Amino acid sequence: MAVVAVSVMAACALTLSPAQASGDAQDGPVSIGVIGDGLKVREVRVLLDGWKPGVRARISEWRGGEWVRDIRGWKAMSSRQQGRYKYEIATWNIGKNFRHRSRICAEVSGHAERMPCVTIKR
Repeated sequence: MAVVAVSVMAACALTLSPAQASGDAQDGPVSIGVIGDGLKVREVRVLLDGWKPGVRARISEWRGGEWVRDIRGWKAMSSRQQGRYKYEIATWNIGKNFRHRSRICAEVSGHAERMPCVTIKR
């Protein structure tokens, strides 16, 4: 399943030009994909392997290993399927600049021990 999650994240990013604010990370069944240019983040996507109706996700900013703020609060995730792969997804349009070395991290309800993060770099 993890390989499929990475391929779904990669497929989502293939249509975008490479930029420092773009990247993805995975921690167990939870994945995050950040899309942007330079230090500006345009969109953030959070995925969870499998269907888990009622699950929610949120994204936060971290610097130097410390929580800075919630970027977006809890949002219900939507169930999707690509081939045999079933997953939950939440997407946010951000449109904001972040500091160099800020980390955008994903949290999913019921998976508190998992928090994948993407580091924003110039």
